[in-house]
Amino acid sequence: MNIDLTGRVALVTGSTRGIGRAIALTLAECGAKVAVVGRDLARAEVVAGEIGGAGGFACDVSVPAEVTALVQQVEERFGSCDILVNNAGITRDNLMLRMKDDDWDAVLDANLRSAFVAIRAASRGMMKRRWGRIVNITSVVGLMGNKGQANYAASKAGLVGLTKSVAKELASRNILCNAVAPGFIETDMTAAMSPDARAAMQSQIPLDRLGSPADVAHAVAFLSSEFSSYITGQVLVVDGGILM
Repeated sequence: MNIDLTGRVALVTGSTRGIGRAIALTLAECGAKVAVVGRDLARAEVVAGEIGGAGGFACDVSVPAEVTALVQQVEERFGSCDILVNNAGITRDNLMLRMKDDDWDAVLDANLRSAFVAIRAASRGMMKRRWGRIVNITSVVGLMGNKGQANYAASKAGLVGLTKSVAKELASRNILCNAVAPGFIETDMTAAMSPDARAAMQSQIPLDRLGSPADVAHAVAFLSSEFSSYITGQVLVVDGGILM
C-alpha cells in the first residue's frame, strides 16, 4: 500500500520532537507539504528543514488566538490546510486530591481546547474544498484512566468525544475525523525511566515492547489518505495490546 499525499498540506501541532516529529516526517515522505509547529520557532524551522517540510511555525496552543492565527498563516502561505493533526499536549501529573486548579486548566487548555479551536478554524476551508482529514492524538490513558493523571486522562477522553462529534458534523462535506490512541511509546519521557520501571511497564504489553513514534505516524498517515475514505469517528489504538 503506497500512501500518496502529493498536493496536500498538513498542519501538525507539537511536531518538533517525539511522536509529532515522526508524524511530520512520515507525512512529508508521503508527499505532503508539512507545517511544523512548536513553541520554539527556531526548533520548528530546523525540523521543517530536516524533513523538507513546508515551514516552521511558532504557536502556544493553549492560547486560542494563536491557534486560530496559525491556521490562517498556513492557509495564506500554502493555499490550504487539508490535513490537521492535533498532536500537541502536556502533562502536569499529580494525585487528584493534590492537583491544583491551574494544573487542571493548563492540561485541558493545551490538550483539548486547542484541538477544538484548530478544528473550528481549519474546517471552514476544508468545507469549501469538500475534502479534509482531521486526526486527533488521544491516548490509551483517555480510554482506561490512570492514577495521578486525572487531568490528562480527562483531556484525552474529551478528544474522543470531540472526534466523534466532529465526524458527524462534517461527514457530509467529505471531511473525516478520527483519533489515534498511542500506548507506551519510546519518547524522551520513557527514555528517562529507571530500568525497573521500564520493565514493569513493558510487562503489561502483550507484544512485549514499547512502540516507536513511527508506529503512531504510520497510523496517522493511513487516516490522512484516500485509503481511509470510508472511516470516520473512529479511535485507532496503537498500543501493542495493552488496552486489550
